[in-house]
Amino acid sequence: PNEDHVVHILVELTGEIRQDKPEQPPYFSGGIKAYPYMGAVAHRIRHADLAAVYAASEGNIVTIGSLAQEASIPAVIDVDKLLSRHFAVVGTTGVGKSTAVTLLLRKIVEKRPDIRVLILDPHNEFSSAFPDHAITIEAETLELPFWMFRLDEFQEVIFRGRPAIPEELDALRDLIPLAKQRFKKSSSPERTAGLRRDKEFTTFTADTPVPYRIVELLALIEERIGLLDGKAERPHLRALKNRIDSVVNDPRFKFMFGAKTVEDNIDGIIRHIFRVPQNDRPICAFQLSGIPSEVVNSVASILCRLAFDLSLWSEGTIQTLVVCEEAHRYIPADTSSGFAPTRAAIARIAKEGRKYGVFLGVITQRPGELDSTILSQCNTIFAMRLGNERDKTIIKQAVSGAAQSTISFLSSIANREAIAFGEALATPMRLMFETVPKSKLPGSHIYENQAKLAAG
Repeated sequence: PNEDHVVHILVELTGEIRQDKPEQPPYFSGGIKAYPYMGAVAHRIRHADLAAVYAASEGNIVTIGSLAQEASIPAVIDVDKLLSRHFAVVGTTGVGKSTAVTLLLRKIVEKRPDIRVLILDPHNEFSSAFPDHAITIEAETLELPFWMFRLDEFQEVIFRGRPAIPEELDALRDLIPLAKQRFKKSSSPERTAGLRRDKEFTTFTADTPVPYRIVELLALIEERIGLLDGKAERPHLRALKNRIDSVVNDPRFKFMFGAKTVEDNIDGIIRHIFRVPQNDRPICAFQLSGIPSEVVNSVASILCRLAFDLSLWSEGTIQTLVVCEEAHRYIPADTSSGFAPTRAAIARIAKEGRKYGVFLGVITQRPGELDSTILSQCNTIFAMRLGNERDKTIIKQAVSGAAQSTISFLSSIANREAIAFGEALATPMRLMFETVPKSKLPGSHIYENQAKLAAG
């Protein structure tokens, strides 16, 4: 009973606090000049030292909460580095991921009023989180003409997410450019009666974002069927025509094939979605849940592609942050699953976006199921509670050596708490996010309805 209780403490040396001159404040430096000798006296860290460790350097600094172990020390991040190097928020369901993202986006648009934010929102929860900063685009108000879809995106719609039949796809690849050429000729003043019978050639491809009419495309298919009397290709063309007919007449696809889709030009649609001009509403919450499941991937692909192209065309004057909620749906680790054009569009933002001013925010509850190359491009990570061992391993691999021991807490940290590390922070930290007012929580309208129901 009178034996000593021996406690072993494993110490990980990450850096040191230096003070060059007595009149200067102490500052923290990663790396160690002088290691402690054997038998050196250790003491509990002083408040001033702790403040020095987590103090911000110069930059576009913003406070997002406080240190978990010392509430009086603010948790600060550099907004410019957070954006330009991309960021990720990971954590299991119900730990406050969406709320943390809401908080981050509020701070970003306050500090960077020039930035536009596009949220791919599969659960319709962000429109209530930014009542004064956001517009909401729902399936009912959405207009995204079919001619803005590239061929690989359009095929996903026509074949309802199933593998395309090569012969039908070849016919589409041949006939869509001709339909575009016909539309261009029909809308030009020098139209002549005999034009139709001329041999048709075109400079367009199936991917050029130029208007055409579905009626024209169907007429071209009919013409080709007429030319191929008795030939083996006819069944494929008939099947393709039936497919297009069924999609055009499906009321769920009204946003693609509505009355205005041909007359409208690309300009108005892009201005609305990407907030040019902003009109004090820099955020666009794009609600994906009302869109038919067969088209969700294509729509996500178009939006990410347009965000990149817009920044490219404007030479960086229009800067956009694309926030992918439930990112493992679009960019899964298994390269054979998921939709290739969406993956390519998001990967392009992750790899090259910084040069042109288009940035990526990734939110997921399953980092283990996320494409590791895209996660590795996110240089600031906010890791909230994670129970799954595989997910924790992925985060451990992404962390620099200094925060390795901190990651072992990931399965036991509280809601609203995160272990943050990366470019936007002075040093890896365990932080508690600020409280977001109840009225501005993501999905607050859903919880209000549930509360009313419970109250009878």
